[in-house]
Amino acid sequence: MSILGKIFTWWNGATFSTLLDTGRNGTHVGTDAQGNKYYRAKKPNTQGNERRWVIYNGANDASRVPAEWHGWLHGSFDDVPESNLPPPRIWEVDYTPNATGTMGAYRPAGALEKGGARARATGDYEAWSPDQ
Repeated sequence: MSILGKIFTWWNGATFSTLLDTGRNGTHVGTDAQGNKYYRAKKPNTQGNERRWVIYNGANDASRVPAEWHGWLHGSFDDVPESNLPPPRIWEVDYTPNATGTMGAYRPAGALEKGGARARATGDYEAWSPDQ
């Protein structure tokens, strides 16, 4: 992305000012499997709380934050998720972000994106008529 894109857009990764602020006031603590980077402030805020944030690798979409990092961002636990995670279970599947609005979104039969052809109604449906 160009330097002008970094200055004027917020929806594709971090803005230029966010990157400057992150470099001065933040400490990198980890990266998830999708390449999102997680930071914590070097100093607590005025209430004594630690500020934590994420710089997305790509589009700014909160559904791209895995559950373990979501818990860390919201202060559910203090340590970085990699040190707190139990071993994965055999029935667990890999994390996938929300696909709504993308080409990978679920589209049922009859959806306009699939041609819009629906199965005809069966005989158990009776249309309403205002004349009755």
